[in-house]
Amino acid sequence: MRRLIRFLLRAALLAALLAAFWYYENDTIQTETFSVVSPDIPEAFSGFRIAVITDLHGRSFGPDNARLIEAVRSSRPDLIALVGDIVDEHTDLSMLPPLCRGLSGIAPCFYVTGNHEWIRKDLSQVLNTIEDCGVTVLANDYRTLTLGGQQILLAGVHDPNGPSDMTTPEELTAQLRAEYPEDYLVVLNHRNDALDQWAALGADLAISGHAHGGVIRIPFVGGLVSTNRTLFPKNTEGLCRQGGTVMAVSRGMGYTGPRVRLFNRPELMVLELQSEDAP
Repeated sequence: MRRLIRFLLRAALLAALLAAFWYYENDTIQTETFSVVSPDIPEAFSGFRIAVITDLHGRSFGPDNARLIEAVRSSRPDLIALVGDIVDEHTDLSMLPPLCRGLSGIAPCFYVTGNHEWIRKDLSQVLNTIEDCGVTVLANDYRTLTLGGQQILLAGVHDPNGPSDMTTPEELTAQLRAEYPEDYLVVLNHRNDALDQWAALGADLAISGHAHGGVIRIPFVGGLVSTNRTLFPKNTEGLCRQGGTVMAVSRGMGYTGPRVRLFNRPELMVLELQSEDAP
């Protein structure tokens, strides 16, 4: 009898530990800050902070996403980038207004589509809801950001799943470089496999997601599987570089397919711009 009791107690303890570990890995938000250093960043923007949210897939971290909103607020962003797959084809859109209103009350927010938003038949309603809640949708468009008399460019492109006749990244960057040949260019785009493209087009910083960090991360190795179900994909997290272009890849916050994240906690990426010329 005593052996049975000991066995049951140990089994209960193990089950509790596994449940706590699963909750920690899948439901707690990890804020990761990365410094992006370049002599092309104007001194006025040195210390400028960008919070990156991607691949939420309709998840809620607490009622009305209160835990996510508080994590963003605590990161002290100057700008919030929503880089696609915030919702997917299964999402109840009632989660969008409290999230978008909460975020837009912290800092200016900008959004671009991911591949899953284009699966929805009500995408126009999604985009209207986002804009009505104070978030700017960058649909193959750009804005100039100004601080202390200096400026940088913020562009955003639709996911390639968008319309075949939409403005292409090549056309958008050609327009920008013709009008602003010297300005530091930040591009919001969902997919993490476009580093070659943005390097060729001369973007300074591309911000993306899509990879889900490789879903399961193997310590000291990296992501296990890509969104295309290939093994050991590259460019699944952090800062990736090619030439003068940096691509920042967030591990994202949600699921697509199996509801599992292992050694890959939901990530709130924060990018801090640093000018090499700043004191």
